[in-house]
Amino acid sequence: MWDPQKYLSFSDHRNRPAHDLMARVGASRARRVVDLGCGAGNLTSLLTDRWPEAAVEATDASPEMVAAAQGRGVAARQEDVRDWKPLPDTDVVLCNAVLQWVPEHVELLQRWLPQLPAGAWFAFQVPGNFESPSHVTIRELVAEPRWRDRVGGVLRPDAVLPPTGYADVLTDLDVEVDAWETTYVHALTGADPVLEWVTGTALRPVRTALDDAEWTEFRAELAPRLAAAYPRRADGTTWFPFRRIFVVAHRR
Repeated sequence: MWDPQKYLSFSDHRNRPAHDLMARVGASRARRVVDLGCGAGNLTSLLTDRWPEAAVEATDASPEMVAAAQGRGVAARQEDVRDWKPLPDTDVVLCNAVLQWVPEHVELLQRWLPQLPAGAWFAFQVPGNFESPSHVTIRELVAEPRWRDRVGGVLRPDAVLPPTGYADVLTDLDVEVDAWETTYVHALTGADPVLEWVTGTALRPVRTALDDAEWTEFRAELAPRLAAAYPRRADGTTWFPFRRIFVVAHRR
């Protein structure tokens, strides 16, 4: 279950990669633009503002996120990303921080891109932080005897490729590929800020598997470990490096 409010509590930091991604999309006009995995709809405006005359399509698998997007006035519909198919007039697709949840997403890209019309753009970014201290610490705790039987198999596998990996795969589909990576150093504040950050994303499967009491206990065990991995400065700031992988594919 996704918590839109928790996810959006770091919206300034989470939105920045989408802006950087869209800056590399060169489409001057578009008939249809798609926010694939639109979440709470807070980034759909990137598409509507840039291509105001285009038809807008927004989908997400989470009913909570779709409801939040609809509350923003976005005509979002619930659909698993695996079931999405591009319509013939789809000229731009934005897929922001979605595909890391889909182990077979490379196969989806190989299916989608040949179906796009000539001149279309498909832009996506995914976190590349599987080996970061935050995720290593979570996996270490999940593997301990207290939690192994309860949540040992719920965390997502690392299905994300390096930029060169995506470039190799997608270039074979006769598209022009712009692939790169960036590590953002986010300045977080507040009590246990890294814990709050991962609660809205990486820990979502753990939260779903635990009851309220177990969830409180799990967070209590995880908090000091994350605080040690990401120490707070004297001024209250916690630096949180976050690697992102970006790909923009352009049909010739």
